[in-house]
Formats: sequence, C-alpha cells, structure tokens
Amino acid sequence: MSLLPTITTTDVQEQGPRVAVLPVGSYEQHGAHLPLVTDTAIACIIAREIAEAYPVLQLPPVAIACSHEHGIWPGTVSISARTLHAVVNDIAASLEASGIRKLVLVNAHGGNYVLSNIVQEANLTEARMTLFPQGREWNRSRKRAGLVSDAHGDMHAGEIETSILLHAEPNLVRDGYETADHDGGERAFLLTHGMKAYTESGVIGFPSYATAEKGKAVLASLVEDFAQHLEALGE
Repeated sequence: MSLLPTITTTDVQEQGPRVAVLPVGSYEQHGAHLPLVTDTAIACIIAREIAEAYPVLQLPPVAIACSHEHGIWPGTVSISARTLHAVVNDIAASLEASGIRKLVLVNAHGGNYVLSNIVQEANLTEARMTLFPQGREWNRSRKRAGLVSDAHGDMHAGEIETSILLHAEPNLVRDGYETADHDGGERAFLLTHGMKAYTESGVIGFPSYATAEKGKAVLASLVEDFAQHLEALGE
C-alpha cells in the first residue's frame, strides 16, 4: 500500500470531505536501522489509517521540517520554523479556496514545535485546526499496546517508531535494531547541545523491544482517539 494518496480530483469531488489531514514529518537520522524518512513515513501511515476510518482528505506530506537538533548527522535536512509556519498556512489557505476549511496536522516529529503555534493562531475565532497525535494520545497508545519503554526514554528510533514500521512498512526496517538500544539519560540541554551530546549512534530508545504486533496496536489506538479531534472541530 502506498504511503502517498492516489485519489483523483473526481474522487474528492464525490466524497466532499470537510476536513483534511496533513502529515508532517522530517528528514533526519534515525540510527543505522531506520531511514531518514522515518518520521514522514510514520506521519503518512497514521494519516492513511485515519483516512480509511473517517471521511477526511489525506494529503501528501511535508517531508522536510525542523530537525536542527540532528543537524550534524549526514543526510539530515531542515527548514526553519518560519518556513514550516508559512508552508502549513499556505496549504490551509489553498484548501479553504477549494472549500475545505478544517485541517488536522498529523505530526510525527517532536522537534516541529512551531506546529502548536500554528494551531493556536488558526483557532483564534473558531475551531479550524488541530494537532494530532498529542502527548496524551501517544501515551495512551503505548499503554494499550503494551510497550515496555516510556515516552521520555524511548525518544528516537526506539520501540514505538520501530514497531509502527515493522507492522505497516517492514521493508523500511533494517537489521540491527535488536541490538541498537541506547539510554540517553535526562537530556537537560538537548536544545542547546543537540542529539550528539546524548547519543553516538543517533538512537535514544529501545528498538530491541519492538514488534509488529505492538505497532498494529499503537495505530489502532491512535485511530480510535482521532474521533475526539473531529469532535473538537465540530465534525
């Protein structure tokens, strides 16, 4: 199954969606066992699952975003927060011109902090935008799926990301995740010193615990919780 939507303009016209979902990922290192496109792939997987369960328009992803904390690793590419802000707002304006006034940002990269500001600004006079999944949904999915690690310890290229890909796109997972665990500690100055201060491999987490079954359960939990976001948008 493709990570990109393949519907036609006629399909959209017939479906008449009122809400669009925009996957936002990143292009950054994920250790030796996951690809640079990991966050974008996961955002697309979540959006794909949502679009199969709800009457929403799945958009193609914003594949390069704010990955500056990973900037010294080969292959990582970033854009500024102001650029991401402009891109998302331009997409929202374009959707409105075609009659879709509500947008869900499906974010799979923790460093895309500016997305929260975009949503706040968009909802000044009415509910038009939401950010998904948020911490509560990720934490609930971990519990429901029986993950061993927690969100802090399993920050990057760990149990949850590897599990999602093992289930949904196993061809993206390379050998070696079984021995790639790394505890990054408290990471008090991550924003100041970047990831390199806390990991040599690029991994902060516990991919050895990952299974396809956990990934399936994580996605099922997220899809269920998405209904609350439609309600928040008045849908």
